[in-house]
Amino acid sequence: MESIKEIRTHIDSVEQTLKITNAMYLISSSKLRKARRQLNDVQPYFMKITETISDILHRAADVDHAYFDRRPDKKHRIGYIVITGDKGLAGAYNHNVLRMAEEHIAKDADATLFVIGQAGRNYFRHRGIQVDGEFMYTAQDPTIYRAREISDTFIDLFRKGRLDEIYVVYTEMVSAMKLEPKMIKLLPLDRDAFPWNPRPRADGTERREVTYMPSPGQVLNHIVPSYLKSVLFGTMVESFCSEQNARMSAMDTATDNARSLLKELSLHYNRARQSAITQEITEIVGGSQPSGEDDWDDDWDDDWDDAAE
Repeated sequence: MESIKEIRTHIDSVEQTLKITNAMYLISSSKLRKARRQLNDVQPYFMKITETISDILHRAADVDHAYFDRRPDKKHRIGYIVITGDKGLAGAYNHNVLRMAEEHIAKDADATLFVIGQAGRNYFRHRGIQVDGEFMYTAQDPTIYRAREISDTFIDLFRKGRLDEIYVVYTEMVSAMKLEPKMIKLLPLDRDAFPWNPRPRADGTERREVTYMPSPGQVLNHIVPSYLKSVLFGTMVESFCSEQNARMSAMDTATDNARSLLKELSLHYNRARQSAITQEITEIVGGSQPSGEDDWDDDWDDDWDDAAE
């Protein structure tokens, strides 16, 4: 059985851990709200670009553009962008997305791998999987600026024919209780992903037909990179939100476990303290008993006999 000092030390250690896990929960909660607000701020911009691309594809169906319907040669080159976190303590967040990426990469011996996040870099290096490109940006606090620089890199690789298909592997926060690893195609764009669904004006009248100058193809050259930037930024924010949500759940569970352990340790501490107090009382009572009790009785008998004589 542990001594009182050892139990007290254990309790202090658990209390410190409890403070840390509770603080990490609050920090992750704050980061999650901030990232969600940032994504909601750019959502109207993304929707407008999507509507514009849909309108161009509908009104100029014969437009032939480099970002759509590429027919690669016999050597089909595929690139994967894997988005992970920089830190652990987030449950199975990193493990799930890395496992999905590894399964798809294993199907193609010539796959090109790009990684965002320290956890992904360490994972693939440890398993001897070649990482062809590393974006040294931290996965924390994604920004439009970083998304634009990354998307420009892949647009350049795609237009030069070095990559025929580009996929993004990330984690989507379906709900607060469900995180799902997902893979989407970044390039080439699929025409079916831009359905024609014109929305009427607020007064109920139809929107006027838009004339694109100097040509629909030139307009696509300008807005498709912005669309890809928005898609990549969305995946980065979704991954970041998923990581914070996973860390919140992990820290909440750790906090509950720490509280349960504190209750158990407090019970052990009180029992050990009560046992020590009982032992001290016993020792005090035992120490108050005279050690020469038999000799004292003999002396008393002798004095009594002398008085009788």
